[in-house]
Amino acid sequence: QVQLVESGGGLVQAGGSLRLSCAASGRTFRSYAMGWFRQAPGKDRESVAAITWSGGSTYLANTVKGRFTISRDNAKNTVYLQMNSLKAEDTAVYYCAAGLGIATMQVRYWGQGTQVTVSS
Repeated sequence: QVQLVESGGGLVQAGGSLRLSCAASGRTFRSYAMGWFRQAPGKDRESVAAITWSGGSTYLANTVKGRFTISRDNAKNTVYLQMNSLKAEDTAVYYCAAGLGIATMQVRYWGQGTQVTVSS
């Protein structure tokens, strides 16, 4: 069993930065790839970024490439999403996930979500 708790969301102006953190508990954390998804009002949840258990491979959606970076610290059971050059269209609830695979993650666990609002 893995529990995921996100933090770091908030309100930021366009062009600004935020770093989301996802703290995981459960001894099987290191067995899973980790990812970030987002869901804007009226839209489907979409994958934003993911990273393998070792941190050796990452996936980034085309819409965030060059602006977002995903990383993980297995010693701290934490995964991060560094978001730079934020745009209004990045506004969404961001969810941390643990699962299998990165480009098309089979999610096993979800966090509760954290709101990111980018003002233009």
